This record gives sequence, C-alpha cells and structure tokens, in this order.
Amino acid sequence: MADDNQTNQSCGGKKKAMLAYGVVQISATVVSAISLAAIALSLCPLKQQSSAFNGCVTEMIAQGESNAQAVRHCNGG
Repeated sequence: MADDNQTNQSCGGKKKAMLAYGVVQISATVVSAISLAAIALSLCPLKQQSSAFNGCVTEMIAQGESNAQAVRHCNGG
C-alpha cells in the first residue's frame, strides 16, 4: 500500500508539468496564428498600392514620358 501512495504522489507532479507544457504549447500556437493573420492583413494594402503605382506609370508612359520619368513622377519626385 505504501508503494501505491508513493507512485500516485510522484505522478501528480508529472501530470501538472505535462498540463503546463500543453497550455504553453497551445498558447504559442495561438500567438503564432494571430501573428500570421496580422501579416496577411498587412499585405492587402501593399497590393493595392502596387496596383495604383503600376497604373500611374502606365498612364504616364501613355502620355509620352520615358519609363524613368514616369517612375520618378509616380514616386512623387
């Protein structure tokens, strides 16, 4: 009987440690998923800005400017 009590007591600490490890692991996964979602959302405006820039350059080239001049104009210079 004494051996059973000793075994149960030593497993209690291991169970708590494994539970803590599991909670930390799940928390890290959640933080990672949130970070990836934030990065994905920050790329959407970049795509729109790129599309607007390309449209500006195309328009300036159609007006007769060179590529370099069109890029300079669309950059604000």
